[in-house]
Order: sequence, then C-alpha cells, then structure tokens
Amino acid sequence: MSHTILLVHPKKSPKTRTYTEYNSTQKCLDAVCKIYEEHLKRNMPELPTITYDIIQLFDFIDSFVDISCLVKETSTGNYAPHSKEWIKDKIYEQFRQSALNIK
Repeated sequence: MSHTILLVHPKKSPKTRTYTEYNSTQKCLDAVCKIYEEHLKRNMPELPTITYDIIQLFDFIDSFVDISCLVKETSTGNYAPHSKEWIKDKIYEQFRQSALNIK
C-alpha cells in the first residue's frame, strides 16, 4: 500500500484546485471513479441507478484542467508524479481485472 495524493483541478479557476490523501493507490483510483459517479448523481438525480462505461469516465477525466497523482515510493520515501494518462491506464487495468473476475 502506497500513500497517494490525488491532485484535482477541474476548472480554469485556481480556486477549484484540491487535493486528497489516500492510504493506497487503489483507494485513490476508486475515488476518481466515485467523483464521476457523484457528478452523474448531481446531474441526473431522477435516475434510480447510475451506469456508465469507461469511455464516459475517461471523457470526464479529460475534461479536467489537470488531474494527477503523487505516489509514495516505498524504496526511497519520495513521491513520484503520475499524469492523467497514467490514472486512466490504471483505471482501465482495474476495470479489466474486475471484468475478468466476474467471468
């Protein structure tokens, strides 16, 4: 488990920048998905259930001015920066693994 900091800048205004800390990269990636799910719930409150595909999630991530992660490397104690593309790659792997576990 690597301590991970999620940096989010959803809109052009610097006032929209936030960060959140997680005990693991997995929890951070789950939080990115949760941010999208909360966005959907706010914009479509009449829907009893929320469903989406990975392309929609990636479009949402791409709409941010910036989103990135700082992941603590256990060997050095330093934080390694990871881009929006890295986040999408890791979420894709997570979705893929979940799909394989269902079969």
